[in-house]
Amino acid sequence: MRKLPVLPNIVTAFALTCGLFVIFKMNMTPVGAVDIHVLTATAGLLLLAAFADLIDGALARALKAESSFGGLFDSLADAITFGVGPSIIVLKSLSITPGTVLSFFLTAAAMIYTVCGVLRLVRFNVVNLRDKDNPDLVLAGQKNFTGLPIPAGAAAVVSANLLLASEEMHAVLTMSEETRAWLLFGILTVIGYFMISRWKFPSLKTLRIRVASFQLVLITVIVAVMIFYGILNHFPVMFAAISWGYLMVSWGLSVIRVVTGKDVTALEDFEPDPEELD
Repeated sequence: MRKLPVLPNIVTAFALTCGLFVIFKMNMTPVGAVDIHVLTATAGLLLLAAFADLIDGALARALKAESSFGGLFDSLADAITFGVGPSIIVLKSLSITPGTVLSFFLTAAAMIYTVCGVLRLVRFNVVNLRDKDNPDLVLAGQKNFTGLPIPAGAAAVVSANLLLASEEMHAVLTMSEETRAWLLFGILTVIGYFMISRWKFPSLKTLRIRVASFQLVLITVIVAVMIFYGILNHFPVMFAAISWGYLMVSWGLSVIRVVTGKDVTALEDFEPDPEELD
């Protein structure tokens, strides 16, 4: 019997544990008692799970320990952590009266998000299985993603929910809970759509910046200091800026490709499939 690789699966189990803790914690918190501190803690745990999700695959490749078991385990863990977790966070963070129209639409949006996230993972696994013997297709899959990756979708939803409930937002704009709920309804629905869409989203692992080594080090240090300062002092704003910044850049590349036409070969990887433009 073939032995299964241990270390990558341990990291995946850790990410799943973070997601389960978030779900259980939110379920045990009474309605109306979910404050900014609880939302910040759950967002931090999901970020930790996303980091673990990023390194488990890298570990498997580095150790040459990739397996069907590991791939399936990773997808199931992602479905729970990043598919179910954000929906529960949104629903529990709002004190919406059950049985109302708003409650129905918000619950429906949460279901749409979760189902789309699971469908996105299923498609990812099917495509990987189909293309595993074709090096060109494997390389293309590593270069960009078809459909928004579910960890990025979860980050967008959770960061938006955290930002709308934050003191920084309240200092700028007074928003009723009903307005916040309708905004989250739209965000859940839109993010769900882009997870199952065929729009291209770049993989951060393939980004290349052509600058001199010294300049790259200097830029990295400056950006790192700004990010750490933002995380320590304005976590909701920084989290939302990074999460939605990735989405805006990805959408911008696709729109530029569509508008400028086939002559811009540098952006051809980010062209949406034709049926997405009908």
